[in-house]
Amino acid sequence: MRDKILIVDDETDIVSMLKDYFEWNGYDVLTASGGLEAIKKAEMQPDLILLDINMPDIDGMEVCSRIRDFVSCPILFLTARMEERDKIKGFGIGADDYIVKPFSVEELGARVSAHIRRERRQRESANVRFDDKLTIDYTRRCLYRDGGQIPLVKKEFDIVELLSQHPGQIFDKERIYELLWGYDHEGEASVVAEHIRRIRIKFKDAGIKPYIETVWGVGYRWTK
Repeated sequence: MRDKILIVDDETDIVSMLKDYFEWNGYDVLTASGGLEAIKKAEMQPDLILLDINMPDIDGMEVCSRIRDFVSCPILFLTARMEERDKIKGFGIGADDYIVKPFSVEELGARVSAHIRRERRQRESANVRFDDKLTIDYTRRCLYRDGGQIPLVKKEFDIVELLSQHPGQIFDKERIYELLWGYDHEGEASVVAEHIRRIRIKFKDAGIKPYIETVWGVGYRWTK
């Protein structure tokens, strides 16, 4: 399977150059020319994102902050800025590396390859297969059925992660809410039931058994 890269930059010449380079080197390439488009394309779960900081609609910092809840792949900022406070802010919101413009495309390619190799090693060590159909990748925060991905939003995966790592243990919805949303979060624990309902629909659509069992009057557990 070819690795997939999302390139985000409002400079069309840079996007075109990088697209040609990475496709020539065997990658599948997605592109976006602005922040809003980048957020939408990030839902396609690329293996790595090259993200320009300076964009006209939403800057790269804001894009990174918004997508980090559902995207776990490496994010490399492309930037002409090199001030230390920008780096600190970027790393704080989830950036993995900085590439300063102007850059060598060969060096960029080497960095991209290194980040993807590192992610692949982590994924391989974190994969847990539950049966011949379902695999949970805790590092990448993805579920797979026979190699195809089952799309889950952040909180849906959080619930799967919590329950699957404690198979057979019963959690009531209040406890799940406290662990995943926090004591200070404003909201109702009933939202847990709605998230579990959506997870079950996605599992059914993917043709796998409903791993999350309801223990009536008590809570939920992951079936062993």
